[in-house]
Amino acid sequence: MKRAGFTIKWLPVLLLVPQLSIIIVFFYWPAAHAVQSSFYLEDPFGFGSTYVGLENYTDLAGNSEYRRIAWFTLVFTALVTFFSLGLALLLAVKADKVIRGARSYRTLIMWVYAVAPPVAGFIGVMMFNQSWGPLTRLAQTFGHDFLLGVNYTDTAFAMVLVSVWKQVPVNFIFFLSGLQSIPKSVREAALIDNRSASGRFWDVTFPLLAPTGFFLLIINITYALFDTFGVIDTLVKGEPGNNPMTLVYKVYVDGFRGSDLGGSSAQSVVLMVLVLALTVFQFRLVERRIHYT
Repeated sequence: MKRAGFTIKWLPVLLLVPQLSIIIVFFYWPAAHAVQSSFYLEDPFGFGSTYVGLENYTDLAGNSEYRRIAWFTLVFTALVTFFSLGLALLLAVKADKVIRGARSYRTLIMWVYAVAPPVAGFIGVMMFNQSWGPLTRLAQTFGHDFLLGVNYTDTAFAMVLVSVWKQVPVNFIFFLSGLQSIPKSVREAALIDNRSASGRFWDVTFPLLAPTGFFLLIINITYALFDTFGVIDTLVKGEPGNNPMTLVYKVYVDGFRGSDLGGSSAQSVVLMVLVLALTVFQFRLVERRIHYT
């Protein structure tokens, strides 16, 4: 087979320039600026800055509120990732078995994918409205007065629920594609070897979905850490107070509302290191257990 190549030596570099420019301008340059700002105490109006070394980082290490928010971020990420993947896999398995109205059934599940995070948060605010929200009334039937934006636990529950609802369609699309790519011969062989539907799923189907599941695991963790910002900002109504928040939202609150630019930069650097370490852990340890066919 003849190997494809470029007749012009610098053509590959020229083709990469637009993408590399976007990455440098919107990622590397802001990241470098954040690292630099984390060592300074900056004036919020841009009149000057004072070098403070690692003081911003030591303040974070001794801040009990920051540790509480970090713990909530960990729990929030775990819950959103688990339920988003679990519900999407369940719906994909059921959709894969539908014969009549299969296309309509899949479309009804996937349409939520088009909803932007702030819009999803606004829908959550309406559903949990204290006066006429249907989910609030449902909670009242069980004797619970649901207080969004007032009660810490209620607000955290709404944040998890809306975030999961927003992410399930994305996972559903990938899981359904993975299920439909499994050869019929494999399914027929599994049906002969094991008459139990649950046994066939865990012994044959689930291992074949492992590459898709690993990819979605990374995507969902990233989503829970970063892309839920719009949902959280809408649900807490711009007044975080004692309500739960994630590390990303705290960067915004301290930087843009508290005018603590140096402290918020230090928080963003800690978050970048955390995500980098988590990604390395996933690829070095988790991916070794994944078998690609």
